[in-house]
Amino acid sequence: MRKIAIVGSPNVGKSVMFNNLTGSYVTVSNYPGTTVEVSRGKSRIGDEEFEVIDTPGMYSFLPLTEEERVTQRILLNENPCVVLHIIDAKNLERMLPLTLQLLEAGLPVILVLNIIDEARVRGIGIDIARLEKELNVTVAATVSTTGEGMDILKGKIEEHVKRFC
Repeated sequence: MRKIAIVGSPNVGKSVMFNNLTGSYVTVSNYPGTTVEVSRGKSRIGDEEFEVIDTPGMYSFLPLTEEERVTQRILLNENPCVVLHIIDAKNLERMLPLTLQLLEAGLPVILVLNIIDEARVRGIGIDIARLEKELNVTVAATVSTTGEGMDILKGKIEEHVKRFC
């Protein structure tokens, strides 16, 4: 079964995104050799079923904490077909360095601009097409708490899998 890893800083909506993708089927366990919890579930996207992994929060691909080490190990050792980098759209500039690190590591990233509704309320406009072109990465805008953009994200995951996996 192909894997989708969800990564990002704490408090960007990773777990809500995980719940949107997996529904109620969730397994929470400690990562081997640690006390760090990792959630795993299944999701059907298009005609394919995926294992979805909700990783601990990370600020950098160069790990400083045990949580970041666990996330890095998952990304490097479990070969996810898709890495959903969830970021807070209100703080794009602060969140993009991790995106660049993930891309430089050669990971199959889809950038998810979550909490896009709050960015809009603050008058923050994001040119998704330009961001995709500048970073050479697929970008989707979502609001994980309401489900806004989830159909578009799932479509982009399907396209990504057809092209790269």
